[in-house]
Amino acid sequence: MLTSAPATRRLQQTILRTAAALALVCTAAACARLAAVDSNALWKIVDMRCVPSQQATGTPGQCTVVNLDKRYAILKDIVGRSQHLLIPTDRVTGIESPFVLEPNAQDYWDDAWASRLYVEKSVKQMLPDDQLGLEINSQYRRSQNQLHIHIDCMQGSVSAALARHAKDAPGKWQWDTLDGRRYRVMRVTSLTQANNPFRIVARDNPDSQAMAMQTILVTGAGPSAQQDGWLIVNSGLDVDNGSGTAEGLLDHTCRVGDSD
Repeated sequence: MLTSAPATRRLQQTILRTAAALALVCTAAACARLAAVDSNALWKIVDMRCVPSQQATGTPGQCTVVNLDKRYAILKDIVGRSQHLLIPTDRVTGIESPFVLEPNAQDYWDDAWASRLYVEKSVKQMLPDDQLGLEINSQYRRSQNQLHIHIDCMQGSVSAALARHAKDAPGKWQWDTLDGRRYRVMRVTSLTQANNPFRIVARDNPDSQAMAMQTILVTGAGPSAQQDGWLIVNSGLDVDNGSGTAEGLLDHTCRVGDSD
Protein backbone atom coordinates (compact mmCIF):
# COMPACT_ATOMS: atom_id res chain seq x y z
CA MET A 1 0.00 0.00 0.00
CA LEU A 2 1.45 3.38 -1.04
CA THR A 3 1.70 6.29 1.42
CA SER A 4 0.54 9.73 0.27
CA ALA A 5 3.02 12.61 0.08
CA PRO A 6 1.35 14.57 2.93
CA ALA A 7 1.36 11.47 5.13
CA THR A 8 5.00 10.89 4.33
CA ARG A 9 5.85 14.46 5.27
CA ARG A 10 3.93 14.14 8.56
CA LEU A 11 5.81 10.93 9.35
CA GLN A 12 9.15 12.60 8.60
CA GLN A 13 8.23 15.57 10.78
CA THR A 14 7.28 13.25 13.63
CA ILE A 15 10.58 11.41 13.35
CA LEU A 16 12.51 14.69 13.33
CA ARG A 17 10.64 16.02 16.38
CA THR A 18 11.27 12.77 18.26
CA ALA A 19 14.96 12.81 17.37
CA ALA A 20 15.26 16.42 18.49
CA ALA A 21 13.59 15.63 21.80
CA LEU A 22 15.87 12.67 22.39
CA ALA A 23 18.91 14.80 21.60
CA LEU A 24 18.10 17.01 24.59
CA VAL A 25 18.27 14.10 27.00
CA CYS A 26 21.78 13.04 28.00
CA THR A 27 21.46 9.63 29.62
CA ALA A 28 24.47 7.99 31.20
CA ALA A 29 24.94 5.75 28.18
CA ALA A 30 24.59 8.68 25.77
CA CYS A 31 27.03 10.78 27.76
CA ALA A 32 29.49 7.89 27.75
CA ARG A 33 29.35 7.71 23.97
CA LEU A 34 29.63 11.49 23.75
CA ALA A 35 32.74 11.55 25.94
CA ALA A 36 34.29 8.80 23.85
CA VAL A 37 34.06 10.85 20.64
CA ASP A 38 34.10 14.42 21.95
CA SER A 39 37.05 15.56 24.05
CA ASN A 40 35.05 18.66 25.05
CA ALA A 41 32.05 16.73 26.39
CA LEU A 42 32.68 17.61 30.05
CA TRP A 43 33.12 21.27 29.22
CA LYS A 44 29.89 21.32 27.23
CA ILE A 45 27.95 19.65 30.06
CA VAL A 46 29.19 22.20 32.60
CA ASP A 47 29.15 25.31 30.42
CA MET A 48 25.97 24.65 28.43
CA ARG A 49 23.84 22.75 30.96
CA CYS A 50 24.92 23.03 34.58
CA VAL A 51 26.00 26.67 34.82
CA PRO A 52 23.01 28.09 32.87
CA SER A 53 20.66 26.00 35.01
CA GLN A 54 22.26 27.27 38.22
CA GLN A 55 22.08 30.86 37.02
CA ALA A 56 18.49 30.61 35.80
CA THR A 57 16.84 28.37 38.39
CA GLY A 58 19.25 28.03 41.31
CA THR A 59 19.56 24.28 40.63
CA PRO A 60 22.65 22.58 39.13
CA GLY A 61 20.88 20.72 36.34
CA GLN A 62 22.84 17.66 35.30
CA CYS A 63 25.59 18.38 37.85
CA THR A 64 25.55 17.52 41.54
CA VAL A 65 26.45 21.06 42.51
CA VAL A 66 27.59 24.29 40.85
CA ASN A 67 29.51 26.79 42.96
CA LEU A 68 29.36 30.06 41.02
CA ASP A 69 31.47 31.95 43.58
CA LYS A 70 34.34 29.45 43.59
CA ARG A 71 33.86 28.73 39.88
CA TYR A 72 33.61 24.96 39.86
CA ALA A 73 31.02 22.24 39.37
CA ILE A 74 30.80 18.71 40.77
CA LEU A 75 29.55 16.06 38.35
CA LYS A 76 28.80 12.39 39.08
CA ASP A 77 31.00 10.36 36.76
CA ILE A 78 29.41 7.62 34.66
CA VAL A 79 32.14 5.21 35.81
CA GLY A 80 31.69 3.65 39.24
CA ARG A 81 29.06 4.06 41.90
CA SER A 82 30.78 6.83 43.85
CA GLN A 83 33.20 8.64 41.54
CA HIS A 84 32.66 12.39 41.13
CA LEU A 85 34.56 15.00 39.15
CA LEU A 86 35.46 18.56 40.06
CA ILE A 87 35.35 20.64 36.87
CA PRO A 88 36.16 24.37 36.67
CA THR A 89 33.45 26.59 35.23
CA ASP A 90 36.25 28.49 33.48
CA ARG A 91 37.88 27.06 30.35
CA VAL A 92 40.98 25.26 31.70
CA THR A 93 42.38 22.49 29.52
CA GLY A 94 44.16 20.46 32.19
CA ILE A 95 47.22 20.03 34.38
CA GLU A 96 49.42 21.78 31.82
CA SER A 97 47.41 25.01 31.82
CA PRO A 98 49.32 28.05 33.19
CA PHE A 99 45.97 29.16 34.64
CA VAL A 100 46.31 26.70 37.57
CA LEU A 101 49.55 28.39 38.68
CA GLU A 102 48.42 32.02 38.49
CA PRO A 103 48.56 33.94 41.80
CA ASN A 104 44.78 34.24 41.97
CA ALA A 105 44.06 30.69 40.75
CA GLN A 106 41.33 28.81 42.59
CA ASP A 107 42.49 26.12 45.03
CA TYR A 108 40.77 23.33 43.11
CA TRP A 109 42.42 20.61 45.19
CA ASP A 110 41.07 22.06 48.41
CA ASP A 111 37.61 22.36 46.85
CA ALA A 112 37.82 18.78 45.54
CA TRP A 113 38.82 17.52 48.97
CA ALA A 114 35.83 19.25 50.57
CA SER A 115 33.66 17.58 47.92
CA ARG A 116 34.63 14.05 49.02
CA LEU A 117 31.37 14.10 50.96
CA TYR A 118 29.58 13.23 47.70
CA VAL A 119 31.56 9.99 47.53
CA GLU A 120 30.49 9.23 51.09
CA LYS A 121 26.89 10.01 50.23
CA SER A 122 27.09 7.55 47.34
CA VAL A 123 28.25 4.70 49.60
CA LYS A 124 26.07 5.90 52.48
CA GLN A 125 28.81 5.99 55.09
CA MET A 126 31.66 8.11 56.39
CA LEU A 127 35.13 6.97 55.32
CA PRO A 128 38.55 7.68 56.85
CA ASP A 129 40.46 10.31 54.91
CA ASP A 130 43.23 7.87 53.98
CA GLN A 131 40.62 5.80 52.11
CA LEU A 132 39.58 8.72 49.90
CA GLY A 133 41.58 10.14 47.02
CA LEU A 134 41.76 12.86 44.39
CA GLU A 135 43.53 12.36 41.05
CA ILE A 136 44.34 14.15 37.80
CA ASN A 137 45.82 12.51 34.70
CA SER A 138 48.53 13.84 32.42
CA GLN A 139 47.59 15.45 29.12
CA TYR A 140 48.51 12.19 27.38
CA ARG A 141 46.43 9.89 29.57
CA ARG A 142 43.08 11.67 29.53
CA SER A 143 40.07 11.66 27.24
CA GLN A 144 38.77 15.14 28.06
CA ASN A 145 40.36 18.53 27.42
CA GLN A 146 38.73 20.28 30.35
CA LEU A 147 40.46 20.07 33.70
CA HIS A 148 38.76 17.54 35.96
CA ILE A 149 39.86 16.10 39.27
CA HIS A 150 38.63 12.58 40.03
CA ILE A 151 37.20 12.14 43.53
CA ASP A 152 36.71 8.57 44.74
CA CYS A 153 37.75 5.79 47.09
CA MET A 154 41.32 4.53 47.27
CA GLN A 155 42.47 1.01 46.51
CA GLY A 156 42.75 -0.66 49.91
CA SER A 157 46.20 -2.08 49.17
CA VAL A 158 47.48 1.32 48.08
CA SER A 159 46.18 3.00 51.25
CA ALA A 160 47.96 0.32 53.29
CA ALA A 161 51.21 0.90 51.38
CA LEU A 162 50.99 4.68 51.77
CA ALA A 163 50.57 4.32 55.54
CA ARG A 164 54.36 4.08 55.79
CA HIS A 165 54.50 7.75 54.80
CA ALA A 166 52.05 8.91 57.46
CA LYS A 167 54.82 10.40 59.62
CA ASP A 168 57.13 11.66 56.86
CA ALA A 169 58.65 15.08 57.43
CA PRO A 170 56.44 17.58 55.56
CA GLY A 171 57.70 19.02 52.30
CA LYS A 172 60.16 16.27 51.31
CA TRP A 173 59.77 13.81 48.44
CA GLN A 174 60.17 10.08 49.11
CA TRP A 175 60.21 7.51 46.29
CA ASP A 176 57.97 4.46 46.51
CA THR A 177 56.48 1.73 44.33
CA LEU A 178 52.67 1.58 44.31
CA ASP A 179 50.70 -0.94 42.29
CA GLY A 180 53.86 -1.77 40.34
CA ARG A 181 54.67 1.84 39.39
CA ARG A 182 57.23 4.30 40.71
CA TYR A 183 55.88 7.44 42.37
CA ARG A 184 57.29 10.07 44.62
CA VAL A 185 55.32 10.93 47.76
CA MET A 186 55.27 14.09 49.85
CA ARG A 187 53.34 14.77 53.05
CA VAL A 188 51.89 18.28 53.39
CA THR A 189 49.89 20.00 56.09
CA SER A 190 47.43 21.80 53.78
CA LEU A 191 46.31 21.86 50.14
CA THR A 192 46.29 25.62 49.66
CA GLN A 193 48.72 28.41 48.81
CA ALA A 194 52.30 27.08 48.63
CA ASN A 195 51.05 23.55 49.37
CA ASN A 196 48.69 23.52 46.40
CA PRO A 197 49.68 20.24 44.65
CA PHE A 198 49.91 21.98 41.26
CA ARG A 199 52.45 24.43 42.67
CA ILE A 200 54.46 21.73 44.43
CA VAL A 201 54.78 19.58 41.32
CA ALA A 202 55.50 22.64 39.15
CA ARG A 203 58.62 23.42 41.20
CA ASP A 204 60.40 20.59 39.37
CA ASN A 205 58.42 20.99 36.13
CA PRO A 206 58.64 24.71 35.37
CA ASP A 207 56.96 24.82 31.95
CA SER A 208 53.67 23.63 30.49
CA GLN A 209 55.31 20.86 28.45
CA ALA A 210 56.81 19.31 31.58
CA MET A 211 53.56 19.70 33.52
CA ALA A 212 51.65 18.05 30.68
CA MET A 213 53.56 14.83 31.48
CA GLN A 214 52.57 14.77 35.17
CA THR A 215 49.92 12.92 37.14
CA ILE A 216 48.98 13.82 40.71
CA LEU A 217 47.05 11.98 43.40
CA VAL A 218 46.14 13.33 46.84
CA THR A 219 44.93 11.31 49.81
CA GLY A 220 44.85 11.63 53.58
CA ALA A 221 48.10 10.79 55.35
CA GLY A 222 45.98 9.22 58.08
CA PRO A 223 42.33 8.78 59.09
CA SER A 224 41.99 12.54 59.75
CA ALA A 225 43.77 14.72 57.21
CA GLN A 226 43.12 17.76 59.38
CA GLN A 227 45.34 16.17 62.03
CA ASP A 228 47.58 13.88 59.96
CA GLY A 229 48.05 15.94 56.80
CA TRP A 230 47.79 14.84 53.18
CA LEU A 231 50.01 12.84 50.84
CA ILE A 232 50.78 14.16 47.36
CA VAL A 233 51.65 11.31 45.00
CA ASN A 234 53.29 12.23 41.68
CA SER A 235 54.94 10.69 38.63
CA GLY A 236 55.73 11.73 35.08
CA LEU A 237 54.89 10.00 31.84
CA ASP A 238 57.38 7.19 31.13
CA VAL A 239 59.83 8.69 33.58
CA ASP A 240 61.11 6.52 36.43
CA ASN A 241 58.60 3.87 35.35
CA GLY A 242 55.77 6.37 35.66
CA SER A 243 52.64 5.94 33.58
CA GLY A 244 51.29 9.48 33.37
CA THR A 245 48.25 8.39 35.34
CA ALA A 246 47.59 7.57 38.98
CA GLU A 247 43.92 6.78 38.44
CA GLY A 248 44.63 3.08 38.96
CA LEU A 249 45.39 3.88 42.61
CA LEU A 250 41.72 4.79 43.01
CA ASP A 251 39.00 2.15 43.32
CA HIS A 252 35.95 3.06 41.25
CA THR A 253 34.07 0.10 42.77
CA CYS A 254 34.75 1.60 46.22
CA ARG A 255 35.11 -1.73 47.97
CA VAL A 256 36.21 0.03 51.17
CA GLY A 257 32.67 1.38 51.25
CA ASP A 258 31.36 -2.16 51.64
CA SER A 259 33.00 -2.72 55.01
CA ASP A 260 30.91 -2.56 58.14
